[in-house]
Amino acid sequence: MISTPEQLADFTDRLDAHKVIGLDTEADSLHSYHEKICLVQVCSPDGFFLVDPLADGLDLTEFYASLAPHTIVIHGADYDLRLLGRHPAFGASDIFDTSIAARFLGLEQIGYAALVQKFFGVTLCKASQRADWGRRPLPPRMEEYALNDVRYLLPLAEILENQLKELGRWEWYRQSRDAMVRSARAPRERDLENAWRITGSSKLNPRESAVLRALWHWREAEAGAWDRPTFHVISNDRMIDAARAAVAGHKVEVHRMPPPRFQRMKEALRAALDLPENEWPVFERERKPRPSGAACRLFEQLREKRDAVARDLAIDPSLIASRLTLMSVASQDGARLLPWQRDLLQIDTPVPR
Repeated sequence: MISTPEQLADFTDRLDAHKVIGLDTEADSLHSYHEKICLVQVCSPDGFFLVDPLADGLDLTEFYASLAPHTIVIHGADYDLRLLGRHPAFGASDIFDTSIAARFLGLEQIGYAALVQKFFGVTLCKASQRADWGRRPLPPRMEEYALNDVRYLLPLAEILENQLKELGRWEWYRQSRDAMVRSARAPRERDLENAWRITGSSKLNPRESAVLRALWHWREAEAGAWDRPTFHVISNDRMIDAARAAVAGHKVEVHRMPPPRFQRMKEALRAALDLPENEWPVFERERKPRPSGAACRLFEQLREKRDAVARDLAIDPSLIASRLTLMSVASQDGARLLPWQRDLLQIDTPVPR
């Protein structure tokens, strides 16, 4: 485990000798409200390593900055890139995503463990998949699990890259990989005005919705202060039940909630119940114009073409274009296709932007 500035500096220097390295991260979203990277796994021709971002006095700025010249192999890179991209020093862009590569090869099972089983005949243990990676010290079984997540990345990437090039699909992969990297870099702001509209909220009346909205903001504050996931405070279903019960005048009961927290919940309920009607939220369904007959006919033509091409290539049709994207293309409302997708669907002109 690399956990001191001296170890990290030496490790970073040794990585400079290798163009391609593998990387993975472990975060604590299942155990904390303020999600953070708890472990960085790295593989190179020198071996397999664990970097501890939680170690006292360890600054990963130089390490993250040093990754920019490398080709970084990651499986399912989107999530990792979003986490890593929160650090201003991380600027790596030459990513090889083994998950995307596997899809272009038409493989039915594209999970990392499935690929390791297929190409190396090794069965990986998944016991630590949902473990608390913020705990210290990490037990040996969790360290072994983390190392296995990068142990096969470099040979796997070499196999997949060779097969993609043999099939003439490397350019397709490259364009899709670049689109993924752009998407992962794009900022995502949470819509706090509507984030409370959880599954099931559309069935509530306006006053119940006002109470649910208040409970959602109360839960966010509690989870943030406690630094635990929101479901540790109260589940979505119980929150909806509480909103209904409060409006109906029934007693709101929540088992095993600390009294101070329950008191703050009741205060949020009372404030929401006192809101005037003009401050209740209204659930308005977005009404999109129905596609024209011409657009529907073009959609069917594109779908049939997509499905036929996908059968010939033995790949998932949605990799070429989803049904939603096809309808957007047919309706000329701004969907964007990559060049390789337009070529396969025989669309001569770019989609309007």
